[in-house]
Amino acid sequence: MFKLQAATLAITSFISINAFAVDNILEEARSTLNDQQSVAVTIYNDDLALVKDTRKVRLKTGLNALALRDVSAQIRPETALLRSINAPDSLTLLEQNFDFDLLTPEKLLEKFVGKSVGLIKTHPTTGVETTEQATVLSANNGVVLKVGKRIETGVPTSRIVYDDVPANLRDRPTLVTQISNKGVAEQIVELSYLTGGLGWKADYVAELNNQENMLDLSGWVTLTNTSGASYNNAKLQLVAGDVNRIHESPSRAMAMRKNIAMMAEAAAPMAEESLLEYHLYTLDRPTTISENQTKQVALLSASSVPVRKELVLKGAEYYYQAQYGEIGTKMKVGVFIEFDNKEASRLGMPLPKGILRVYKKDNAGNAQFVGEDNIDHTAKNETVRLKLGNAFDVTADKKQTDFKVLPQPGKRNQLYESAFEYTLKNAKKEKVTVTVQEPISGDWKILSESHPHTKANSHMAVWKIEIPAEGKTTLTYKAQVKY
Repeated sequence: MFKLQAATLAITSFISINAFAVDNILEEARSTLNDQQSVAVTIYNDDLALVKDTRKVRLKTGLNALALRDVSAQIRPETALLRSINAPDSLTLLEQNFDFDLLTPEKLLEKFVGKSVGLIKTHPTTGVETTEQATVLSANNGVVLKVGKRIETGVPTSRIVYDDVPANLRDRPTLVTQISNKGVAEQIVELSYLTGGLGWKADYVAELNNQENMLDLSGWVTLTNTSGASYNNAKLQLVAGDVNRIHESPSRAMAMRKNIAMMAEAAAPMAEESLLEYHLYTLDRPTTISENQTKQVALLSASSVPVRKELVLKGAEYYYQAQYGEIGTKMKVGVFIEFDNKEASRLGMPLPKGILRVYKKDNAGNAQFVGEDNIDHTAKNETVRLKLGNAFDVTADKKQTDFKVLPQPGKRNQLYESAFEYTLKNAKKEKVTVTVQEPISGDWKILSESHPHTKANSHMAVWKIEIPAEGKTTLTYKAQVKY
């Protein structure tokens, strides 16, 4: 047992000593964007991206310290994977460290707490410079120095001089790896990793024609890059769908930068394919995603898409159990449009979720904004339905004209009978049709009505009411509800 423990201790000491030697003796080989051969970026909906960065590097036989600069500042280091493409079995990864502590005057000062620095002072009248040695005592909310036997703070007329930059301070986010190479010196390596700070969303613009029965639709992908790195001439792919993720507390997340540049690129529609239960969109050309930039690329374009407009007045279920009298005056009538995502409608491409904004030209030919709504991920052959707003010229008044509590049909049941009157008004110069939707819970039936209804589902009665130009129509009905 003693021999085994001694051997284990010896091996541990050997590893520790050699790890220390590697850290302090190996000359660091640096790889920058100049070594980059290609980069591919796949962006997901929820602030997540997969980066595949391919670079040409030169390595010695044996142990190497390779510093891969210009990686994302929001890289998730535990997801990083480095492999050789031209010599797959030649590299062995021993260790990797992500240096995200970037070089700034404040950080440099913090790293020299307890160490000596040079303090250059300029005489206010002669301009002569003198240099003293000082020890940095604190860099918290200012600087505290020990100069000789005195303590100084602030030092506004002085400059601090450092002998060197600490190895763990980088001017760019850097992934530092220790690898063993038993292959050729020139290697093509691929670094893949997941990162935050890259996101995308879909934005759609639709223009209605004068008859409001057709629309032209354009789709754009809006990319935002606050990851702390640029991706030059990247192969861009987007994944639409709700990908499950384990969210960890962002202990090392860096603050997102707020300055965003804007640019738009017109292009052919993006190619689309299925990926597991998601959809993958691929841009047909390389594109540069610069640091701190928002850009747009074309997703789709379709013209003369058939559209249906509907005016909807939706009631409520609360007034079927009590006496209310007047329920509402000048009730708002919602304006909805819908279209089918089908090839027959000149679409048929899975639509990522996003905001769809609708415009219509006025009499002078100027496009005016008439409303917007969110759309969810919409598969092929599904229907897109949007609420644009509320009608100005179409309103309704509603009142309860009768209410009864009927004898209980059972010990735990209540039976109610209610009568209602809708007065629907139209101030437009053309007739309109309003869809009246009444949600009714419980076991219900319509006893009498002035216009026929349809039972949309077990919880909804629907009437289609035509209102003449500059006129009004009255809808009356009586409902019996058992709870």
